[in-house]
Amino acid sequence: MSERPPRPSTIMRQWQMLRLIPQAPRTITVAELHDKLKAIDFAIGIRTIQRDLLDLAEIFPLTSPLDSKPFGWCWMENAARMDMPGLSTPAALTLALMEQQLRHALPPSTLDSMQPYFSAARQTLNATNERAHAPAWLDKIRTIAPMQRLLAPVIDEACQRNVYEALLQDRQLKLRYKKRDADAAVSYDAVHPLAIVQRGQLIYLVCLFAEYSDVRTLVLHRVQQADILYLPARKKEGFDIDAYIASGAMGIREGEPLRLEAVFARRSGEHLYETPLSADQQLRERPDGALHLTATVPSTRELQWWLLGLGDGVEVLAPATLREQMKNTIASMASRYAA
Repeated sequence: MSERPPRPSTIMRQWQMLRLIPQAPRTITVAELHDKLKAIDFAIGIRTIQRDLLDLAEIFPLTSPLDSKPFGWCWMENAARMDMPGLSTPAALTLALMEQQLRHALPPSTLDSMQPYFSAARQTLNATNERAHAPAWLDKIRTIAPMQRLLAPVIDEACQRNVYEALLQDRQLKLRYKKRDADAAVSYDAVHPLAIVQRGQLIYLVCLFAEYSDVRTLVLHRVQQADILYLPARKKEGFDIDAYIASGAMGIREGEPLRLEAVFARRSGEHLYETPLSADQQLRERPDGALHLTATVPSTRELQWWLLGLGDGVEVLAPATLREQMKNTIASMASRYAA
């Protein structure tokens, strides 16, 4: 006599269980599964759930890590999830580019949960024969910074994970942080995370310290230990990350915004027609073909580095303080090459 197929209610219950089980390294306990199933009208006992898990683990890539505390179940790392439909080629390309470009912009827990989708995207692109164009797309597109490429510093993965999780959950952090020129690390016992900013190869934590109101930045690769405190993080009233960046704070600010006036050789300045320095920029061509610029910009070291990088393609006319700084730096550089 043939075995009877499972009842629809059993299939639906087990389907919901598969959807509720998280991806490794996160786990869910049998008691937690019981409560979640009960909340969606599957009133069954603990023993039934345990039997279901053992049966499902024979078919699906489920595991129960012995070192998980409390003991729980999870999908194996990089296993495909049950709620993932077959990916179209455009969707697979989008996910593959997300993985390539946003690795440091997403919380590690989000990256963990996205790994099955990234894996499915790679499988789709490897298997597709859509005139062989789609798989090759990833070898044909890159994003580069408009500056000398530097290697990224090494970031402690556990520290990065805890910093991102604290930011995500609005919780305080306790950090051990080693400044660039310091002999030993220092402890910050109450760090209130506000934002993460990636600038070139460096990742910054924008935060408040203890009860102070001034916004600070910490470079993430200098964090040696990060512990999440189960205390709510303090917010800074009116803080806006875009306004903070626009103020020049991430470019190592050196004072109030300034009104820049400069003359650019056409080869050095014509890109400013398409990528202006500021919203109030004015650029006009002089009779000799050079470009005369005026723009209100943050006073930062980054501005000085950019201007110096243009060499003889630019002359700063105003403000006088910036012109003097440029003059002194150029004179110092010339003296180094005099011999």
